[in-house]
This record gives sequence, C-alpha cells and structure tokens, in this order.
Amino acid sequence: MHIPKPQRQPELDALRGLFLVWMTLTHLPTRFSDFVNQPIGFVSSAEGFVFLSALLVGRVYMRLALASGVALRATLWKRSLRIYGYHLLMLALAFTVAAAYGVRTHRAAIYNLLDFYLAHPFVAIIGSVLLLYCPPLLDILPMYVIFLFFTPIVLTLAVKRGWGGILAASMAFWLFAQFGLRDVVHNVIVHITHLPIPLQETGAFNLFAWQAVWISGLWLGAKSATGEVPLRRIPGYAIVLCALVCLFFIGVRHSWWGPALTQQALGMKLDKWQIGPLRVINLVTFTIVFYWLRKYVFRLVAIEPFLTLGKASLHVFCAHVFFVFVGLALLVNDVPQLHGWPAVVLLAGTFAGLVLVAVREVRNQRAKRLKREAEKAKSEGQAVHVFR
Repeated sequence: MHIPKPQRQPELDALRGLFLVWMTLTHLPTRFSDFVNQPIGFVSSAEGFVFLSALLVGRVYMRLALASGVALRATLWKRSLRIYGYHLLMLALAFTVAAAYGVRTHRAAIYNLLDFYLAHPFVAIIGSVLLLYCPPLLDILPMYVIFLFFTPIVLTLAVKRGWGGILAASMAFWLFAQFGLRDVVHNVIVHITHLPIPLQETGAFNLFAWQAVWISGLWLGAKSATGEVPLRRIPGYAIVLCALVCLFFIGVRHSWWGPALTQQALGMKLDKWQIGPLRVINLVTFTIVFYWLRKYVFRLVAIEPFLTLGKASLHVFCAHVFFVFVGLALLVNDVPQLHGWPAVVLLAGTFAGLVLVAVREVRNQRAKRLKREAEKAKSEGQAVHVFR
C-alpha cells in the first residue's frame, strides 16, 4: 500500500503549542493555575499533549512502517534516545542546582519535590537513569520515552495484523491498571533491581492506563495517514449526545449538579493519573466534539506564538520545567502561589523565554533542512554529471 508523504499541518503544530501554554499556566505557581486547571471538564493539557504527540507520530511514521520495519525502528529509537538525553540533562540540573538551592534556602516547594533524592541520592540517581524514579514535573518525558520506544512494535503489528488486536490489548491493560497492575509490576521491579523506590516516587502517571491515550492517538494518526478517519463516520445525533455528556462533566467539574455529583464524590472514577472510567468517557466524547468543531478551533489557535511553540515542542517543554522551578524557588513561608508583581514578572519572563527558545530552535531546524536540501541537490547534480 502506497501512502504519500504527509504534509506538515500548521494547525496541529499550533494545537500542540496551545497545549504547552496551557500546561505552563497550570504548572506555574500563580493564581492562573486555578483558572486553567481542567476548566472544560476532566480534560487536561497533559492528555491533550500526549494524545496529539502520538497522533503526529502515527501520521508521520505509518508510511515508514509500511515501507521498512528496520528503518522505522532505527528512526524512532534514535528519537527516543534523543528525548532520553534531554531527560537526563533535566535530571542533572534538578539534582545539582535545584537540590543545592533547596537545601541551602530550605524552600519547601523545591525541597519537597526532591525529598527522596536528598534522602537517598544513590538509589535516586540509579533509579532515575533506569526511568524508575521520576520526581514531580520530571515524569512526562520518561513516559514519552517508553511509549516512543515501543511504538515501532505497535506500528509493525498494525501493518501485519491490523489495529483490532492492538486496541483490545490496550483496553485490557487500561482495565488491569484500574485494579492494581502498576502496584504488582512495581513490586516485581523493586525485587529484581533491589532499588527500594516507593511507588509514589515513580511518577504520577500510571503508564498502564496512559498507554491507552498514546495508542488511541497512534491509531487515529495512522488511520488519517492512510486516508481513513474513523471519526468521520459518527452520525449527527451521536455528536449531540457527546456534547451533552461533555456539558454534564463540565457541570461535575464546577459542582453544578449537587454534592452527589462532584469531583470529590466521584473520586477515582475521574482520576487523572490512572484515567478512571468516567474520565475515559469524558475524553472520548470531548475528542468527538472537538473533531466536529476542528475547523473553528483551528482558526482560533493557528496563530503565533502557538505555531512556533508547537514546532519546537520538546525544547519548549524542557524550558517550561525550568521556569516552573524558578517560580517554585520564589515561594517563601509555605505560600502556595505568587501574587501581584512577582506573579506578573514570572508569567511575562516565562513566556518571553519560551518564545525565544522556540524561535531559536525553529531557525536551527530551518537551517538544518536547507543544508540537507543543498547537499541532496549537490549529490544529485554530481550523479547526473557522472552519468553524462
């Protein structure tokens, strides 16, 4: 099956940039985090970012999966290793600069993030290199590395046997995750490695549940690459029903329906970290409604700085973590948020920094692309000359 090379879609870059801005506002210790923390139901920037990243990977690499499994593995494993390198760099900064600052100043916001490392530095360093110990704010990239590492296997199986079995296995893992699969696997790993890392120090994300977000994105991305988009076949009445379900969850999020239907009352059914069953319903219905409204949403977000931020998403993500650590370092006396001018300066400095990082990376990408094109044209010209 021949698939044409996918064209870059700026609106998807812009959407990824929007998720990064949303994530940054959520993580920065200012009052803005209260307003942007799941305002439209139980959908967060993390789910959007992971899902969209998987969709883009599926869309771009399904063509390579059909052509050569060896090339697919080499390309994605190289990319996974590159992201792993960025993760190690961020850990090195956290374990040196941030940790030293937290110990010297006794700033609780920084100290509490790295308390396990400060108490057990050797175990923490070995565990972090093995992606077992993941401090808060530094647990998204390990998940991304692991998912990306297994993606060639998933795409190769999809080419050979279709997506039915893959989706069924993904939902089975999600179901087992709701009944403690993560705890069982954690205990086995601790027994094998002899690294006494508590479960809560392995990262907030339950990977056995979150893989369903990644697999769903891969599936839709791969299907779109082959000209098939399952969401196109959803009838109008189903769109209306999904919109009503989304409205219901928005009401639950903001406690419109009474004490029996609140986030606290429903508890783990809406849990973000293990993608509880009600959260799954919210995510699916939101995705369907969003797809139906995509033309209008893309018109709103396909602007700067979202476009540039999305093109340099890895660098922007790493930079956003740095600025969040800066914000946490400014907190004193157990105050959870910055207010007034300190908050304004932090927000302005953060987004100015993110844009500068993104602009620099986009320019580097453009320069590398032009260099590759020039080298290719030169080699082709030499080949023609030799042939003549």
